[in-house]
Amino acid sequence: MNSDKPTRQFSVCIEPSGWRFTTPPDGSILTAARTAGIDLPASCRNGTCRTCLCKLVDGRIRYSIEWPGVSPEEKRDGYILPCVAVAESDLVIHVPHARRLPG
Repeated sequence: MNSDKPTRQFSVCIEPSGWRFTTPPDGSILTAARTAGIDLPASCRNGTCRTCLCKLVDGRIRYSIEWPGVSPEEKRDGYILPCVAVAESDLVIHVPHARRLPG
């Protein structure tokens, strides 16, 4: 009998393109998008530069760092940093500058 716990994958939909990918409950949204061949704007990948700032339209996330670079007002308005955000449910995010990676 396999004692490993099943890992729930969460679905992420990117608006306005409608592209979808899955993300594990323990990895960043940015990393999962890149694995799926989708490039989200990013630079530092550690939650400080804010290049990846996007709007969470639906769903729940948690951060993998204690102090992500999002202001209280931005948090209230639904903005997240996918480079350090981890899905806790299926998500819809608004990322107008997302693009497909070649290959």
